[in-house]
Amino acid sequence: MTKPKLGFIGIGIMGRPMARHLANAGYEIAIHDVDRAKAEEAAFGQQTMSIADTPLEVAKASDIVITMLPSGKHVHEITMGESGLIKGFKPGSLLIDTSSAEAWLTRQTAAGLKESQIDMIDAPVSGAESGAKAAELIFMVGGEISSVSRARPLLDIMGKQVFHLGPIGAGHIMKSMNNLVTALTFMATTEALTIGKRLGLNPNVMTDVLNASTGMSWISQTQIKQRITNRRFDDAFKLELMVKDIGIAIGLAEDAHLPVPLSAVGYHLWKAAGIYAGEGASISDMVRWVESMTKTEITSQD
Repeated sequence: MTKPKLGFIGIGIMGRPMARHLANAGYEIAIHDVDRAKAEEAAFGQQTMSIADTPLEVAKASDIVITMLPSGKHVHEITMGESGLIKGFKPGSLLIDTSSAEAWLTRQTAAGLKESQIDMIDAPVSGAESGAKAAELIFMVGGEISSVSRARPLLDIMGKQVFHLGPIGAGHIMKSMNNLVTALTFMATTEALTIGKRLGLNPNVMTDVLNASTGMSWISQTQIKQRITNRRFDDAFKLELMVKDIGIAIGLAEDAHLPVPLSAVGYHLWKAAGIYAGEGASISDMVRWVESMTKTEITSQD
């Protein structure tokens, strides 16, 4: 069976390794990024990878296009805009959006594409930069079964698990819920380590206890020793994007008339951390905000 020709838009921290996995699997792939230098760097040495100047050109060269962008607004703009995908897609094409986006906007984009006989699924990911590099991402998928089945071989190349959650938009709902849990867990873990440090406990040993106990989480396993106690604060995921995702989750709760007081307070706290850290800060910098308030650094030294 002939492999479909692919496009990939958004060649950043996550998109670059994802696109390269597909190229290494033998797919022809046209890539595009607003920062052309990123696309050129990703394409270097990749014989099956080419660079397109616009989303429209990507669509013309592709049967299936994958997007990995900061928000649903960006996806909608590159899809429906003046030089958008919709103007280059052939009927029967498929858009796979792996971004973290607003479900309502995803449904709007999908509806516009449907009018031109183009399918769309949302397939946001969990796994961070390390998961993208190792092809161990978790995909949370929304869309029609036939479209999900069509996308599955590509998702299997880039990740290790695929969950089909329901119709279009369901993946993005799940993504916001996942990041809500991650954010609240990160802040709770940070505060607990701060208390322990102030009372004379070593945060590295505390982390070992958490990882062997009921307090274990992805945060305790991958963030504390790796980024906090060693003072690197270098998680590539931006704090402002975490705030955006928590806001999406809170908005969904409000639309459903659900009281979520813990999540609502957490949202305001993360926004305050973002103001403190400034534009472009890492989610790791949330810890610096807590440290500044408590005047206690989460280090392994006394």
